[in-house]
Amino acid sequence: GRQAGYIQNSSGFMLYENTEAQYFPSGETFYERLLEELRGAKKFILLEYFIVHPGKMWDSILKILEQKRDHGVQIRIMYDDVGCVTTLPALYADYLRQKGFQVGVFNPFHPQLNAATNYRDHRKICVIDGNVGFTGGINLADEYINEKEKHGHWKDTAVMVKGEAARSFTRMFLHMWYLDEKAPDFDTFLNVPAKQQSANGFVMPYGDCPLDKDKVGEQVYMDMLNRAQKYVHIMTPYLILDGELENALKYAAERGVDVRIILPGVPDKYIPFALALTHYRSLLESGVKIYEYTPGFVHAKVFVCDDREAVVGTINLDYRSLYHHFECATYLWGTDCIPQIQDDFEKTQGKCREVTLDLLPAEPLKRRLLGFIAKAAAPLL
Repeated sequence: GRQAGYIQNSSGFMLYENTEAQYFPSGETFYERLLEELRGAKKFILLEYFIVHPGKMWDSILKILEQKRDHGVQIRIMYDDVGCVTTLPALYADYLRQKGFQVGVFNPFHPQLNAATNYRDHRKICVIDGNVGFTGGINLADEYINEKEKHGHWKDTAVMVKGEAARSFTRMFLHMWYLDEKAPDFDTFLNVPAKQQSANGFVMPYGDCPLDKDKVGEQVYMDMLNRAQKYVHIMTPYLILDGELENALKYAAERGVDVRIILPGVPDKYIPFALALTHYRSLLESGVKIYEYTPGFVHAKVFVCDDREAVVGTINLDYRSLYHHFECATYLWGTDCIPQIQDDFEKTQGKCREVTLDLLPAEPLKRRLLGFIAKAAAPLL
Protein backbone atom coordinates (compact mmCIF):
# COMPACT_ATOMS: atom_id res chain seq x y z
CA GLY A 1 0.00 0.00 0.00
CA ARG A 2 2.80 2.44 0.76
CA GLN A 3 4.53 1.58 -2.51
CA ALA A 4 1.29 2.32 -4.38
CA GLY A 5 0.80 5.52 -2.42
CA TYR A 6 4.26 6.73 -3.36
CA ILE A 7 3.71 5.98 -7.06
CA GLN A 8 0.36 7.77 -7.06
CA ASN A 9 1.67 10.82 -5.20
CA SER A 10 4.78 11.08 -7.38
CA SER A 11 3.47 10.20 -10.83
CA GLY A 12 -0.29 10.70 -10.53
CA PHE A 13 -1.22 7.20 -11.65
CA MET A 14 -3.67 5.04 -9.72
CA LEU A 15 -3.80 1.50 -8.38
CA TYR A 16 -6.49 -0.71 -9.94
CA GLU A 17 -8.32 -3.92 -9.29
CA ASN A 18 -10.67 -5.43 -11.90
CA THR A 19 -7.81 -5.72 -14.38
CA GLU A 20 -6.38 -8.81 -16.02
CA ALA A 21 -2.60 -8.87 -16.44
CA GLN A 22 -0.93 -11.21 -18.92
CA TYR A 23 2.83 -11.67 -19.20
CA PHE A 24 4.62 -12.40 -22.47
CA PRO A 25 8.05 -14.09 -22.12
CA SER A 26 9.13 -13.31 -25.68
CA GLY A 27 8.65 -10.86 -28.48
CA GLU A 28 7.04 -13.60 -30.54
CA THR A 29 4.22 -14.28 -28.06
CA PHE A 30 3.68 -10.54 -27.56
CA TYR A 31 3.50 -9.98 -31.32
CA GLU A 32 0.82 -12.61 -31.86
CA ARG A 33 -1.39 -11.17 -29.13
CA LEU A 34 -0.80 -7.57 -30.23
CA LEU A 35 -2.06 -8.36 -33.74
CA GLU A 36 -5.10 -10.12 -32.31
CA GLU A 37 -6.04 -7.17 -30.10
CA LEU A 38 -5.42 -4.62 -32.88
CA ARG A 39 -7.82 -6.51 -35.14
CA GLY A 40 -10.50 -6.13 -32.48
CA ALA A 41 -10.22 -2.34 -32.14
CA LYS A 42 -13.52 -0.45 -32.41
CA LYS A 43 -12.82 3.15 -31.36
CA PHE A 44 -9.14 4.10 -31.20
CA ILE A 45 -5.56 2.83 -31.27
CA LEU A 46 -2.68 4.74 -29.66
CA LEU A 47 0.93 3.71 -30.41
CA GLU A 48 3.97 5.26 -28.70
CA TYR A 49 7.35 3.63 -29.36
CA PHE A 50 11.02 4.45 -29.13
CA ILE A 51 11.89 2.51 -32.30
CA VAL A 52 9.79 1.76 -35.38
CA HIS A 53 11.47 -0.07 -38.26
CA PRO A 54 9.77 -1.30 -41.44
CA GLY A 55 9.86 -5.07 -41.78
CA LYS A 56 7.63 -8.03 -41.05
CA MET A 57 6.49 -6.75 -37.65
CA TRP A 58 5.77 -3.11 -38.47
CA ASP A 59 4.43 -3.83 -41.96
CA SER A 60 1.85 -6.29 -40.60
CA ILE A 61 0.81 -3.81 -37.90
CA LEU A 62 0.54 -1.02 -40.48
CA LYS A 63 -1.71 -3.19 -42.66
CA ILE A 64 -4.12 -3.67 -39.75
CA LEU A 65 -4.01 0.04 -38.94
CA GLU A 66 -5.01 0.84 -42.52
CA GLN A 67 -7.92 -1.57 -42.31
CA LYS A 68 -9.06 -0.08 -39.01
CA ARG A 69 -8.75 3.46 -40.37
CA ASP A 70 -11.15 2.49 -43.15
CA HIS A 71 -13.66 1.37 -40.49
CA GLY A 72 -13.55 4.69 -38.64
CA VAL A 73 -11.07 3.78 -35.88
CA GLN A 74 -9.05 6.83 -34.77
CA ILE A 75 -5.33 6.10 -34.90
CA ARG A 76 -2.47 8.07 -33.42
CA ILE A 77 1.19 7.10 -33.81
CA MET A 78 4.09 8.66 -31.92
CA TYR A 79 7.77 7.74 -32.10
CA ASP A 80 11.05 9.16 -30.81
CA ASP A 81 13.11 10.98 -33.43
CA VAL A 82 16.50 9.84 -32.14
CA GLY A 83 15.29 6.29 -31.55
CA CYS A 84 14.22 6.10 -35.19
CA VAL A 85 17.05 8.13 -36.73
CA THR A 86 18.60 5.04 -38.37
CA THR A 87 15.39 3.07 -38.91
CA LEU A 88 12.98 5.48 -40.63
CA PRO A 89 13.34 7.88 -43.58
CA ALA A 90 13.44 11.56 -42.71
CA LEU A 91 9.91 12.26 -44.03
CA TYR A 92 8.29 9.10 -42.70
CA ALA A 93 5.85 11.04 -40.51
CA ASP A 94 4.50 12.76 -43.63
CA TYR A 95 4.15 9.38 -45.32
CA LEU A 96 2.02 8.12 -42.42
CA ARG A 97 -0.06 11.32 -42.39
CA GLN A 98 -0.81 10.84 -46.07
CA LYS A 99 -2.29 7.48 -45.11
CA GLY A 100 -4.74 9.27 -42.82
CA PHE A 101 -3.06 8.71 -39.46
CA GLN A 102 -2.31 11.35 -36.86
CA VAL A 103 1.44 11.29 -36.19
CA GLY A 104 3.71 12.84 -33.59
CA VAL A 105 7.51 12.83 -33.65
CA PHE A 106 8.89 13.31 -30.16
CA ASN A 107 11.62 15.91 -29.61
CA PRO A 108 12.92 16.21 -33.21
CA PHE A 109 16.69 16.03 -33.30
CA HIS A 110 18.68 19.19 -34.07
CA PRO A 111 22.48 19.11 -34.42
CA GLN A 112 23.18 21.19 -31.34
CA LEU A 113 24.25 20.31 -27.83
CA ASN A 114 21.65 21.08 -25.16
CA ALA A 115 19.94 19.35 -22.26
CA ALA A 116 16.62 18.97 -24.09
CA THR A 117 18.21 16.80 -26.79
CA ASN A 118 19.08 14.28 -24.07
CA TYR A 119 15.42 13.77 -23.10
CA ARG A 120 14.06 10.88 -25.17
CA ASP A 121 10.74 9.06 -25.22
CA HIS A 122 11.84 5.53 -24.37
CA ARG A 123 8.30 4.29 -23.67
CA LYS A 124 6.63 1.41 -25.49
CA ILE A 125 2.86 1.78 -25.27
CA CYS A 126 -0.06 0.46 -27.26
CA VAL A 127 -3.61 1.27 -26.12
CA ILE A 128 -6.72 -0.15 -27.77
CA ASP A 129 -10.15 1.35 -27.01
CA GLY A 130 -9.03 2.40 -23.53
CA ASN A 131 -9.53 -1.18 -22.37
CA VAL A 132 -6.31 -2.92 -23.47
CA GLY A 133 -2.78 -1.66 -22.84
CA PHE A 134 0.62 -3.14 -23.66
CA THR A 135 4.09 -2.19 -22.42
CA GLY A 136 7.48 -3.82 -21.96
CA GLY A 137 10.84 -3.82 -23.68
CA ILE A 138 9.61 -4.63 -27.16
CA ASN A 139 9.85 -2.03 -29.92
CA LEU A 140 8.28 -2.38 -33.36
CA ALA A 141 11.22 -3.91 -35.24
CA ASP A 142 12.01 -7.41 -36.46
CA GLU A 143 14.90 -8.21 -34.10
CA TYR A 144 12.47 -7.97 -31.16
CA ILE A 145 10.53 -10.96 -32.51
CA ASN A 146 13.66 -12.81 -33.70
CA GLU A 147 12.60 -12.42 -37.30
CA LYS A 148 16.02 -10.86 -37.86
CA GLU A 149 19.15 -11.86 -35.94
CA LYS A 150 21.04 -8.84 -34.67
CA HIS A 151 22.85 -9.87 -31.47
CA GLY A 152 22.14 -13.57 -31.22
CA HIS A 153 18.79 -14.62 -29.78
CA TRP A 154 16.82 -11.58 -28.60
CA LYS A 155 15.23 -12.14 -25.17
CA ASP A 156 12.50 -9.65 -24.37
CA THR A 157 9.28 -9.41 -22.37
CA ALA A 158 6.00 -7.50 -22.25
CA VAL A 159 2.80 -7.28 -20.27
CA MET A 160 -0.79 -6.68 -21.33
CA VAL A 161 -3.36 -5.14 -19.00
CA LYS A 162 -7.03 -5.53 -19.84
CA GLY A 163 -9.60 -3.56 -17.87
CA GLU A 164 -9.62 -0.38 -15.83
CA ALA A 165 -5.82 -0.03 -15.49
CA ALA A 166 -5.47 0.42 -19.26
CA ARG A 167 -6.79 3.97 -18.73
CA SER A 168 -3.41 4.88 -17.22
CA PHE A 169 -1.67 4.06 -20.48
CA THR A 170 -4.20 6.22 -22.32
CA ARG A 171 -3.32 9.08 -19.97
CA MET A 172 0.43 8.54 -20.45
CA PHE A 173 0.06 8.68 -24.20
CA LEU A 174 -2.11 11.81 -24.11
CA HIS A 175 0.23 13.60 -21.70
CA MET A 176 3.06 13.10 -24.19
CA TRP A 177 0.94 13.84 -27.25
CA TYR A 178 -0.27 17.13 -25.77
CA LEU A 179 3.01 18.05 -24.07
CA ASP A 180 3.01 21.54 -25.59
CA GLU A 181 -0.77 22.05 -25.73
CA LYS A 182 -2.55 24.40 -23.32
CA ALA A 183 -6.02 22.88 -23.77
CA PRO A 184 -5.64 19.19 -24.59
CA ASP A 185 -8.65 17.09 -25.59
CA PHE A 186 -8.56 14.19 -23.14
CA ASP A 187 -12.30 13.52 -23.00
CA THR A 188 -12.57 11.77 -26.38
CA PHE A 189 -10.32 8.98 -25.08
CA LEU A 190 -10.83 8.95 -21.32
CA ASN A 191 -14.64 8.98 -21.38
CA VAL A 192 -14.66 5.52 -22.95
CA PRO A 193 -15.68 3.13 -20.14
CA ALA A 194 -13.31 0.23 -19.49
CA LYS A 195 -14.70 -3.25 -18.98
CA GLN A 196 -14.17 -4.64 -15.49
CA GLN A 197 -12.32 -7.96 -15.49
CA SER A 198 -12.58 -10.70 -12.91
CA ALA A 199 -8.93 -10.96 -11.85
CA ASN A 200 -6.81 -11.38 -8.76
CA GLY A 201 -4.43 -8.81 -7.36
CA PHE A 202 -3.63 -5.18 -8.12
CA VAL A 203 -2.27 -3.53 -11.28
CA MET A 204 -0.61 -0.13 -11.41
CA PRO A 205 0.79 1.25 -14.68
CA TYR A 206 2.97 4.32 -14.09
CA GLY A 207 5.21 6.73 -15.95
CA ASP A 208 8.51 8.36 -15.06
CA CYS A 209 9.41 11.83 -16.30
CA PRO A 210 12.89 13.43 -16.34
CA LEU A 211 11.44 16.93 -15.93
CA ASP A 212 10.42 16.56 -12.27
CA LYS A 213 12.34 15.85 -9.07
CA ASP A 214 10.98 12.32 -8.58
CA LYS A 215 13.02 9.34 -9.79
CA VAL A 216 9.99 7.08 -9.69
CA GLY A 217 11.53 4.23 -11.72
CA GLU A 218 14.56 3.95 -9.45
CA GLN A 219 12.58 4.42 -6.22
CA VAL A 220 10.17 1.60 -7.09
CA TYR A 221 13.08 -0.75 -7.76
CA MET A 222 14.86 0.22 -4.53
CA ASP A 223 11.67 -0.13 -2.48
CA MET A 224 11.26 -3.70 -3.72
CA LEU A 225 14.88 -4.46 -2.82
CA ASN A 226 14.49 -2.94 0.63
CA ARG A 227 11.26 -4.81 1.44
CA ALA A 228 12.20 -8.20 -0.03
CA GLN A 229 12.29 -11.14 2.36
CA LYS A 230 13.17 -14.08 0.09
CA TYR A 231 14.33 -12.99 -3.35
CA VAL A 232 14.54 -10.30 -5.99
CA HIS A 233 15.24 -11.54 -9.51
CA ILE A 234 16.10 -9.03 -12.22
CA MET A 235 16.50 -8.99 -15.99
CA THR A 236 18.07 -5.89 -17.54
CA PRO A 237 20.11 -5.16 -20.68
CA TYR A 238 22.36 -2.63 -18.96
CA LEU A 239 23.94 -2.25 -15.53
CA ILE A 240 25.22 1.30 -15.08
CA LEU A 241 24.39 2.11 -11.48
CA ASP A 242 24.47 5.16 -9.26
CA GLY A 243 25.64 4.69 -5.68
CA GLU A 244 22.13 4.48 -4.21
CA LEU A 245 20.93 1.65 -6.41
CA GLU A 246 24.17 -0.28 -6.12
CA ASN A 247 23.99 -0.04 -2.33
CA ALA A 248 20.36 -1.21 -2.36
CA LEU A 249 21.32 -4.29 -4.39
CA LYS A 250 24.25 -5.05 -2.10
CA TYR A 251 22.35 -4.46 1.13
CA ALA A 252 19.52 -6.76 0.07
CA ALA A 253 22.02 -9.54 -0.65
CA GLU A 254 23.95 -8.89 2.57
CA ARG A 255 20.82 -9.34 4.67
CA GLY A 256 20.15 -12.72 3.09
CA VAL A 257 17.87 -11.94 0.16
CA ASP A 258 18.55 -14.00 -2.97
CA VAL A 259 19.41 -11.23 -5.45
CA ARG A 260 20.06 -12.42 -9.00
CA ILE A 261 20.63 -10.34 -12.13
CA ILE A 262 20.46 -11.65 -15.71
CA LEU A 263 22.39 -9.55 -18.25
CA PRO A 264 23.25 -10.01 -21.94
CA GLY A 265 25.97 -12.41 -23.01
CA VAL A 266 26.06 -10.77 -26.44
CA PRO A 267 25.99 -6.94 -26.18
CA ASP A 268 24.23 -4.53 -28.47
CA LYS A 269 26.66 -1.76 -27.45
CA TYR A 270 30.11 -2.63 -26.19
CA ILE A 271 30.72 0.39 -23.93
CA PRO A 272 27.67 -0.28 -21.68
CA PHE A 273 28.66 -3.96 -21.70
CA ALA A 274 32.10 -2.97 -20.45
CA LEU A 275 30.67 -0.57 -17.86
CA ALA A 276 28.46 -3.32 -16.42
CA LEU A 277 31.62 -5.29 -15.64
CA THR A 278 32.88 -2.45 -13.41
CA HIS A 279 30.05 -3.21 -10.96
CA TYR A 280 30.53 -6.98 -10.89
CA ARG A 281 33.19 -7.32 -8.19
CA SER A 282 31.45 -5.09 -5.67
CA LEU A 283 28.09 -6.81 -6.21
CA LEU A 284 29.52 -10.33 -6.16
CA GLU A 285 31.44 -9.67 -2.94
CA SER A 286 28.14 -8.72 -1.29
CA GLY A 287 26.45 -11.91 -2.46
CA VAL A 288 24.58 -10.70 -5.55
CA LYS A 289 24.51 -13.42 -8.21
CA ILE A 290 25.16 -12.37 -11.81
CA TYR A 291 24.33 -14.32 -14.96
CA GLU A 292 25.01 -13.59 -18.63
CA TYR A 293 22.59 -14.90 -21.26
CA THR A 294 24.82 -16.93 -23.57
CA PRO A 295 22.41 -17.28 -26.56
CA GLY A 296 22.39 -13.54 -27.16
CA PHE A 297 20.99 -10.23 -25.98
CA VAL A 298 18.62 -9.65 -23.04
CA HIS A 299 16.48 -6.54 -23.55
CA ALA A 300 13.87 -7.36 -20.86
CA LYS A 301 13.31 -4.99 -17.94
CA VAL A 302 11.83 -7.15 -15.19
CA PHE A 303 11.88 -7.24 -11.38
CA VAL A 304 10.08 -10.09 -9.60
CA CYS A 305 10.06 -10.40 -5.81
CA ASP A 306 8.95 -12.96 -3.21
CA ASP A 307 6.29 -14.63 -5.39
CA ARG A 308 4.00 -11.65 -4.76
CA GLU A 309 5.04 -8.57 -6.79
CA ALA A 310 6.74 -7.64 -10.04
CA VAL A 311 7.53 -4.78 -12.39
CA VAL A 312 7.55 -5.17 -16.18
CA GLY A 313 8.27 -2.11 -18.27
CA THR A 314 10.79 -0.03 -20.20
CA ILE A 315 13.08 1.05 -17.34
CA ASN A 316 16.69 -0.16 -17.60
CA LEU A 317 19.23 -0.12 -14.79
CA ASP A 318 21.22 2.73 -16.30
CA TYR A 319 21.43 6.50 -16.02
CA ARG A 320 19.52 7.14 -19.22
CA SER A 321 16.42 5.27 -18.09
CA LEU A 322 16.61 6.38 -14.47
CA TYR A 323 17.42 10.07 -15.08
CA HIS A 324 17.11 11.19 -18.71
CA HIS A 325 14.25 9.36 -20.44
CA PHE A 326 10.49 9.33 -20.36
CA GLU A 327 9.73 5.77 -19.24
CA CYS A 328 6.83 3.58 -18.15
CA ALA A 329 6.17 0.30 -16.38
CA THR A 330 3.46 -1.79 -14.76
CA TYR A 331 3.64 -2.66 -11.07
CA LEU A 332 1.90 -5.96 -10.28
CA TRP A 333 0.92 -7.29 -6.86
CA GLY A 334 -0.76 -10.65 -6.30
CA THR A 335 -1.71 -11.09 -9.97
CA ASP A 336 -2.00 -14.53 -11.54
CA CYS A 337 0.89 -13.88 -13.94
CA ILE A 338 3.58 -13.43 -11.24
CA PRO A 339 4.41 -17.17 -11.05
CA GLN A 340 4.84 -17.10 -14.84
CA ILE A 341 7.30 -14.20 -14.55
CA GLN A 342 9.35 -16.10 -11.98
CA ASP A 343 9.20 -19.27 -14.08
CA ASP A 344 10.44 -17.31 -17.10
CA PHE A 345 13.33 -15.97 -15.04
CA GLU A 346 14.34 -19.49 -13.97
CA LYS A 347 14.15 -20.79 -17.55
CA THR A 348 16.20 -17.87 -18.81
CA GLN A 349 18.79 -18.37 -16.06
CA GLY A 350 19.15 -21.96 -17.24
CA LYS A 351 20.53 -20.59 -20.53
CA CYS A 352 23.08 -18.35 -18.82
CA ARG A 353 26.62 -18.65 -17.54
CA GLU A 354 27.11 -17.60 -13.93
CA VAL A 355 29.77 -14.96 -13.38
CA THR A 356 31.84 -15.55 -10.24
CA LEU A 357 34.71 -13.69 -8.59
CA ASP A 358 37.28 -16.23 -9.74
CA LEU A 359 36.18 -15.75 -13.36
CA LEU A 360 36.61 -11.96 -13.40
CA PRO A 361 40.37 -11.99 -14.16
CA ALA A 362 39.60 -14.04 -17.30
CA GLU A 363 37.33 -11.34 -18.75
CA PRO A 364 38.79 -9.87 -21.96
CA LEU A 365 41.30 -7.08 -21.37
CA LYS A 366 39.41 -4.88 -23.83
CA ARG A 367 36.24 -5.10 -21.73
CA ARG A 368 38.04 -4.44 -18.43
CA LEU A 369 40.08 -1.53 -19.79
CA LEU A 370 37.23 0.11 -21.68
CA GLY A 371 34.95 -0.12 -18.65
CA PHE A 372 37.53 1.62 -16.48
CA ILE A 373 38.04 4.41 -19.05
CA ALA A 374 34.31 4.89 -19.69
CA LYS A 375 33.43 5.13 -15.99
CA ALA A 376 33.73 8.92 -16.04
CA ALA A 377 31.12 9.15 -18.79
CA ALA A 378 28.72 6.68 -17.16
CA PRO A 379 25.96 9.28 -16.41
CA LEU A 380 25.63 9.91 -20.15
CA LEU A 381 25.21 6.23 -21.06
